[in-house]
Amino acid sequence: MPVLRDAPTDTIAAVATPPGRGGVGIVRLSGPNALAVASRLFASARPGFSGLKPYRLHHGTIRDEACRPVDSGMAAYMPGPGSYTGEDTVELHCHGAPAVLRRVLAACFALGARPAGPGEFTKRAFLNGRLDLSQAEAVAELIAARGDTDAGLALSRLSGAVSRAVKELAAALDELRAGICLAVDFPEEEVECLPKAAFASGVSAVVARIEALLATGRRARPFRLGARVALFGRVNAGKSSLFNALLGTDRALVADLPGTTRDYLEEGLDLDGLPVRLTDTAGLRETPDAVEAAGKARGLDLAQTADLGLYVVDGAAPYVPDGEAEALLRRLGPGKTLAVAAKADLPPGDPDPRLALAAMGLETVPVSARTGFGLTGLLAAMRARLTRDGGPIEPDAAAPSEREAASLAAAHAELTELLADIEADVPYDLLGVRLETACAMLADVTGETTPDDVLATVFDRFCIGK
Repeated sequence: MPVLRDAPTDTIAAVATPPGRGGVGIVRLSGPNALAVASRLFASARPGFSGLKPYRLHHGTIRDEACRPVDSGMAAYMPGPGSYTGEDTVELHCHGAPAVLRRVLAACFALGARPAGPGEFTKRAFLNGRLDLSQAEAVAELIAARGDTDAGLALSRLSGAVSRAVKELAAALDELRAGICLAVDFPEEEVECLPKAAFASGVSAVVARIEALLATGRRARPFRLGARVALFGRVNAGKSSLFNALLGTDRALVADLPGTTRDYLEEGLDLDGLPVRLTDTAGLRETPDAVEAAGKARGLDLAQTADLGLYVVDGAAPYVPDGEAEALLRRLGPGKTLAVAAKADLPPGDPDPRLALAAMGLETVPVSARTGFGLTGLLAAMRARLTRDGGPIEPDAAAPSEREAASLAAAHAELTELLADIEADVPYDLLGVRLETACAMLADVTGETTPDDVLATVFDRFCIGK
């Protein structure tokens, strides 16, 4: 059964546009007194104006609580339950000057509205049944999207793709529950239960569909959360030159003097829709310089937690073993490391360092930061490694979030145990308990049974005004 929650009874207000100056700024009101407050603040420029009409833009003057003009703008009224929040909502469209928006918002508060909390407009949409929890989460993801794929995945969830998939799973489990409940509830009647072979087949089908959803979520994860790629290696190997070449700008200082990079540098990089945080770490060497040593340690810490490490070596010189670099390579493993033989525009070292890298089991890409040779191949190899959990993903795929994946994984574990119980010929009433538990876990995805503390965590991640 869904968790019943009381709908809000007060009126909230917030600026719905990003901080800073802009052509347009919007103050949003939602709640039972939204229309009354807005009607006090808005004076139409049209003779014979008789009040805000639903779903129209009205031009006029926006005033403060004392009817003093604040700005020339527009007002739009969306009555509940057909609004975004499911309750009466009004938007006051002003010029995007922070001083103007502050005055309009203060006037809303003076007339009885209260400040909206993070995500409170969307939370009201959830509480009023306009969105389920999966769709509400997708709103925040869409706002925070950093690429086309990320935005497409969020829009797919907002349209209900994950919710529909989960509801189909729940419906399949409900059919199985119906098939065993008759015999459990009416043991004195001659009612046949669903045969255990058919029961196991039905559960296995749901398990397979959950596994497919979880796999899609894993493929979507780097697009949704972004990835960190760290460059590391000995001093003067060419890390900073490569860093600049990948970014297409002179972000890192480059010099022949060893130890030029004394701390790590970070910049964003778009890998064909995959958002990446590229980190250039200080070169590895023994040094008495405390600042350089501290920068090197911080860089190593970052590299250890990176989704992918680029081990940069000087391709024009023989390979020089480095204890710190090779210890990091062991921690990352070949699956999370690409070796880069830099300075490929020069003759290779003798012996060729690529032979040593190959002997270590590392895929190696030769690159010249000066000429650009190999950069396209390196970018492609980086993207392939970062998306190796299943390859490409369609932007409209039903990809569960981390929270949803946890609930799906819990349901999967319960159903796997159920299959073992069926095999062990456990009584139907006990099998039914496992089905009930799995159904409750699926209901967490859409928010039907989600505890209030989980809801608070979800909506606290939102910006104020949405």
